[in-house]
Amino acid sequence: MFSPYVETIFHFREFTPDHSIERVIPTGHVFIIFELDGFERHTFDNETLQVNACFSQAWLSGMHRHYISISAHQRSAMLVVQFKPAGAYPFLHFPLHKVTGRIVDATELWGNELTQLRQQLLDQSTSSALFEPIYDWLRQKFDPRKLAPLELYNVLHALDKAPMANHRQAVETYPNTQKHLIDQFKKYVGLTPKYYHRILRFQEILKRIQHQEKITWTDITYHCGYADQSHFIKEFKHFSGFNPSEFILKDHNQQGGNFFPLD
Repeated sequence: MFSPYVETIFHFREFTPDHSIERVIPTGHVFIIFELDGFERHTFDNETLQVNACFSQAWLSGMHRHYISISAHQRSAMLVVQFKPAGAYPFLHFPLHKVTGRIVDATELWGNELTQLRQQLLDQSTSSALFEPIYDWLRQKFDPRKLAPLELYNVLHALDKAPMANHRQAVETYPNTQKHLIDQFKKYVGLTPKYYHRILRFQEILKRIQHQEKITWTDITYHCGYADQSHFIKEFKHFSGFNPSEFILKDHNQQGGNFFPLD
């Protein structure tokens, strides 16, 4: 039932990172996150790494336009619901642009509803039993009247499958005006089509360089449709906080994923 809208629901526990702060690169998804270990999480100023917000129990992470810095904890346990692009709206029932660039405490959005759901999760005796309360909550929240229009899904599919340089051709498949498409993207996705496609392009770069020993940046620049090398470097730093050579020097391309240690 949820596969068209939910990318994945995953649980981990006894996670033991070798760092305390990590950088998170945008993926183009919205997340609901439950902490199941009692640790308060922090976000940090990207430049000074001073704490700027604290989160506990449950929160929502909206679409992010660039990287964020968060805390990592020893022996941590969390459950995460990751929505597909345009998949969150039928469950959340508010325009996604309202939480773009934000991490929002669940009580601000749902009162004590997710706090109580978190307690149900804590009451489960096995990892597999954690998922049924989440499925129940998603079933209760799902409103088919709030599904994104088919035309919007078609553009999302075109952006996902089209060569990175073909942004314009993908959005031109939309049958209404470009302003209407932008408004629909903000409502159902949280970003404009162009910005969303920039994130897709950066994720494509990460895939291309993952586990590669020899990287030719000019080839990456060309294949991903950047105007020139300086444009590519600017985008790389915008989304990751690292310049390309620094990223490789730190062996971040050997790790995979979208989380990179800062200490």
